[in-house]
Order: sequence, then C-alpha cells, then structure tokens
Amino acid sequence: MIKKLILFILPLLFPSISFAALEVIKVSDAIAPENRPYMVEMYRVRIPNVRGGTIEVSENKGQSWKAIGHVLLPSEQVSNQGYTASRWVDDGDIAAVAVNSIHIKTDYNLSDDRGVIFSIAPFESYTSDMKDLLISPDSQIYTDIKGGESLFGGGYSPFVGSKIATIDASGNLYLLSTGFVPHIGNNFIIMVERPARYPKEIVFENRFGGLITIKYIDGEKRYIGQVLRPIEGIGRFLGSEYADVGRIRANHAGVICISTSPLGYIGGFQIIPAGHGMSKEMITARTLTQWMVIGPVSALDPSFEGLAPFFKYFIQPRYQEDDIDYPDWKKRLLERFLVEVKYKGEDAWEPMPAYYVKQGAALPRWANTAMENVSHLRLLFPIYL
Repeated sequence: MIKKLILFILPLLFPSISFAALEVIKVSDAIAPENRPYMVEMYRVRIPNVRGGTIEVSENKGQSWKAIGHVLLPSEQVSNQGYTASRWVDDGDIAAVAVNSIHIKTDYNLSDDRGVIFSIAPFESYTSDMKDLLISPDSQIYTDIKGGESLFGGGYSPFVGSKIATIDASGNLYLLSTGFVPHIGNNFIIMVERPARYPKEIVFENRFGGLITIKYIDGEKRYIGQVLRPIEGIGRFLGSEYADVGRIRANHAGVICISTSPLGYIGGFQIIPAGHGMSKEMITARTLTQWMVIGPVSALDPSFEGLAPFFKYFIQPRYQEDDIDYPDWKKRLLERFLVEVKYKGEDAWEPMPAYYVKQGAALPRWANTAMENVSHLRLLFPIYL
C-alpha cells in the first residue's frame, strides 16, 4: 500500500518524475521501453460518489475544472466476478476502458481466479426502474454521460493502469487500497497520464507467425511480438454500437476490441494475448475466427497480459463524431486512434471495412470469413504536438 501511495503522490508533487518508471515490471526486452515509460499528465477526472454529483475534468493539473456530466446513482458495492483478465491489473488501478464502461480493480478473488471490481457506467445502462432508487442496485456508479462520449471514449477516457484515488475535503489523496469498497460521499480522482514517447503505429502481420512491429515518429522500428492466430471473422461484441468503424471499442489487460460497425450497429473483432486465450472465459477464441491471438517473438518470454503497449498505458477509445464542430478540431482529429487494413496482394493501406449486424440479430455465416483477405492491420496512434 505504501509503495502504491508513493507512486501516486510523487507525480503530483514533482511533475518531472516518471512514476511508471518507478515500478519494477518483469517483461521481455522487446517491450521493456514501453513498460517503463516517462509519463506526462493529460487530464484529471473527478467523480463524486453521490447522487446528482457533478463529474468534472481538469486539463491543467487541477487549476480549473469543467463539468462533463453527473452521477445518477452512487454505488456501495463491488463485484467479485470481474472479467477474468482483470486479475492482471494492480489493485486500485483502472482495469478496463470502453465506450460502454470503465472498471476499477480493488482485489483478487482467489477461488474464481478473477478480479474484484466496481464500475462507472454510461447513461444507456441506467434503466427506468432505477429512477426512484437513491443508490445503485449493483457495483456500478451510473452517470448521465452517453456511451461513446466524453468519459466513455469521447476524449476523456482513462487508460488501463491509470491510478485512481479518493480525495478528502482538504485535498488529501488516498490511493485505493486492496479490499476497497466504495462508500457514499467518496470523491474519486482519476489521474490520466500517457507515455511521453508515443508510437506512430503498431502493425500486425495477419498470418500465423506474422510479426508485430512498433514504429515511432523518429524512425525507430522494433519487432515486439508475433501473431499466433490471425483474425478471419467478426463477431457481435457488446458496446460496438457506440464506436464507429475502425475505432477502438475497448482496452483492458487482456483485450483490444476494434469496431467494424457504424454507430448504432454491432460488429467487431478482438486482439488477445496467448495466456488469456487459454482461459475458461475465452474458450470460444480457440475455435472461432473473431479473435487474433498474439504472443512474444520468443517462446521463452512471458505472455502479454497486463503489459504495454497492447494492454496497458497506451490505448484508449478516443473518438467523437462531432469533433469537427469544435474550435480545437485540428487537435481533436490528431488525437484519435484509428485502425486500417491492407489486403492480400495489395500495398496500400485502406480504411477498415464496415461489417455489422443489427442489434439482436444472429451472426450471419459470412461473418466468420469477413476478414480472411486482410494481410495486415495497422493501429494508428494519436499525434500529440
């Protein structure tokens, strides 16, 4: 607990210190630089765990704040049935970011081998039978922010690994300890930082044994992994209706989820690490075609669960359809994530094709082979000036 508190407080007192670099993480040499990055603050998000509380964001290290939404129902519960991959996240950290939810890990459920979490949910999760309640019926803090907007992928999402703390009336910060359970009146602050040195792109060669390459603006290029199972199809992933074609739908310690569907429709695929692919939760990933499985270049290196740049620090849903209407539209467009494809026998990169089904509809047969002619995927990162 003391170590984690130090890692959270030092960047607030001394902005020049990289708290991510203070952590000792066992990773392969291929991705060591991405897992010990120098971090810079992007913004802070303040969420009061009270009904009607104003959710605010600060882009100048807390000097001023602007409202981005409100809490509809606070929560006093955690769920001991977090998704399997949440076990690879440190207690007190953001465990998953998505256009339809944010999860915070607080403990480990040993008997079921999964994380204990509570969540922040968008307006679409709030149902009419909750309107007379004073408190959330479950482990979710319900908000009036719509899915795909603001906190949920519209420009103010955190990253996997972002630190979260409670703040008292005097402004003192307390990192969430193992076993934390939210209480009415908690004021949460999420410190959203990103690596100062950001990639230009990551390219996945879509074949068995295909290389995964990271590229930087300064020309550095490294092979950081390999494809153990290529993507061939698309599936019906919940939340893809809030993310447009070629956009990040979600990122957590064991998944990059990419939308292939226009807003309002369902469709996408996922990139997962080899270890998570062998879990009970992901048994379908070993037989169906909607998942790309990736691993290290060397079989002697550890799998990628909970590691950067795939499953920590680097990737977030970040896109808003009306960015072009804002005064700072150029900055907003540059800060989006985008996934492109290259087809077999072709040299040019092209936009992600749109493959989707209506909500509630069964997955058609063509979906299982929709991506079979894709030879490469390219994840383009934001350009921060």
